This record gives sequence, C-alpha cells and structure tokens, in this order.
Amino acid sequence: MSHWSFLVVVVVITALAFDFTNGFHDTANAMATSVATGALPPRVAVGISGVLNLVGAFLSTEVAKTISGGIVNDALVTPAMIFAGLVGAIVWNLLTWLFGLPSSSSHALFGGLIGAVWVGAGVHGVHFDTVTEKILIPAIASPLVAGLVAMVATYLAYVITRRGREREVSRGFRYGQVASASLVSLAHGTNDAQKTMGVITLTLISAGVLTHGSGPPWWVVLMAGLAIALGTYVGGWRIIRTMGKGLTDIQSPQGFAAETASTTVILASSHLGFALSTTQVCSGGILGAGIGRRLAEVRWSVAGRMALAWLFTLPAAAAVGGVAAAVAKRGTAGVVIICVAALAVAAGIYVISRRNPIDSKNVNDEPMAPAMSATAA
Repeated sequence: MSHWSFLVVVVVITALAFDFTNGFHDTANAMATSVATGALPPRVAVGISGVLNLVGAFLSTEVAKTISGGIVNDALVTPAMIFAGLVGAIVWNLLTWLFGLPSSSSHALFGGLIGAVWVGAGVHGVHFDTVTEKILIPAIASPLVAGLVAMVATYLAYVITRRGREREVSRGFRYGQVASASLVSLAHGTNDAQKTMGVITLTLISAGVLTHGSGPPWWVVLMAGLAIALGTYVGGWRIIRTMGKGLTDIQSPQGFAAETASTTVILASSHLGFALSTTQVCSGGILGAGIGRRLAEVRWSVAGRMALAWLFTLPAAAAVGGVAAAVAKRGTAGVVIICVAALAVAAGIYVISRRNPIDSKNVNDEPMAPAMSATAA
C-alpha cells in the first residue's frame, strides 16, 4: 500500500485525538503550581500554555524521530497496529483524567504501540533495547533528577530570601512563576507534541506515503501543535487540582523552583531525543519543592497513588492496544468496531465526570480525602 486509504485517514484523526487528550491531560504539568499560588488566573494560565505548546512544537523533531523509527520496527508496522495503539493510549488517558491522576500520556502511547505491534507483528516488531534506553531509564531517572534539583532550589530560595518581607518575596516569585511556567509549556511542546508527530509519520511510512527514516512533514508538525494547544486550552482541571493542591502545599518560591527544574530536565531530554514523561518530571519537581520547604506537608498517600498509576500505565495501555490490534486485524469491520467501542468508553467517562465537575472556578478548592480516590479527584 503506497497511498492514502480510509484506515490511514482514521489513524491520523485518532492520533490528533490522542494529541488533544495529551494536551488537557498534561496542562497541569506547566500550570498547576501557578494556578495554585495565584500567580496566574486559571483561564489565563491555560491560554498561555496552549500558545506556547504550539510554539514549542516547531522547535525540535528529535523526539518525533525516536517514535517514528526507534521503539518499533517501521518495516513491520501497519496502520491498523498504530490505530490500535492509539486507542489504548486514549482510553488510559481518559481513565486517569477521570480519577485526577497525573499519569504519563507518553507512557500510555508507548504502551499502546508496544502492545499493538507485539500482537500484530510479534516480539521482533518491538525494539526493546531502544525502549529501555530512551523510555524506561529516563522514566526512572527524570523525576528523581527534577525532584532533587527542585528540592535544592527551594531550600536555597528560602535561605536567600529569609530576611526579605514575605509579601514582597511572594510577589517577586509569582512574577517569576509566570516566566517559569511559560517555559515549562514551551518545553512540553518540544517533547509531547512530537510524539504525535512521530506516530503520524510512522503511519505514513508504514502506508508507503513516506520513505523509511523520514522525518515529520511540515503539515504534520502544524496539526500536532494545534491539537495539543487546543487540548491544553481546554484545561485538565481535575489533574491541575491534584498537582496544585493534592501533593503538597505550594507557595510561590516552591512553584518557581519546581517549574524551573522541570523545564531544565525536559529541554535537555528533548535535545537528546529522550521521549520522557513530562508528567513524571513535573510531579517529581513538585514533590522535591515540597520536601525542600521546612515544615511543608507532603501528602505521600497521593504520591503513592500516582506512583501506582505510573507503574500500571505501560502494561495497561499495552493490554488495551493488544486487544484492539487483535480486533483491528479483521479489516475495516474490526476498525469500525474498535472506533465504536472507544467512543462509547469516552462518552461513558465524560458522563461520569459530570456528576462532580471540576473547572476553572473551583480548581483551587481543597480536595477532600475520599474524593482523591473517586471521581471527584
């Protein structure tokens, strides 16, 4: 097959749908602390983040190349496998959003693709050495590095400003947060938007539209950037509440330190082509900032639930991707079945979420303990 087909069009649309969910799922990474400290109004925060995600999408394509020609064998991959992998990632993103858990959209995508390709092409279709080097090792190291840097930065911020007037110090760091949160959004665009670019490019390669080893065309970069920017502007308020209010009590110096540490790690990884999880990086930064402030309360039970979500993301998305790939093998009928099932799941999750809505007006309300483990989170 060397032309655009119905399946290829469906895969591109599904990839952009994943990119949209990635945007609202990961808005919290950049803006949760700024919203929590009052440095930015909620709607202004997501607007700024959306624009800068779009800009960041044009700054680099190294991560996109890792996806399109790194973790799986593009010579064995078919559009049906990619479609199945995307479905697995979208379903996991929506489920974790419902529970307010800041899990990794990136790992959901990787897991879905790995499961689908494994079922569709066999174990040889997955480059496990690249998965280990570019995904698993960074997944362990990046939140630890971001947390350590944020912890030290937070401690130094309070030591350096301890003789200043609290109100003036807080105001100064709030201004700093506008810049640091903006940089996180820019960095997020350079890393996460590229993942969808890579998936679409992989689809076009597998369909024969592009040659093996090709990078993403300009229109793919533009569409991926617009999709993630729009999703970011919608605002994943449930996850913003968890990261801004659920993990620790955030003050402006902590927010500035967490965001600056996260930006540094994300931009460095984008340059090296590491497709890491910005969610894990930013969560590590927030935890580090909580530890770095004396007498700050860190809610380890919430952190524990997040860690469990991180642990299950790859295998859970891989399982859904694998099942979807098995059904999609049946041809157009199988693809239609998966589409209908995915839309039904998405609609069900949305209906459940409306029972206790969280939006820009109540995102800074303190989360109740029971709600953190139920749909109110």
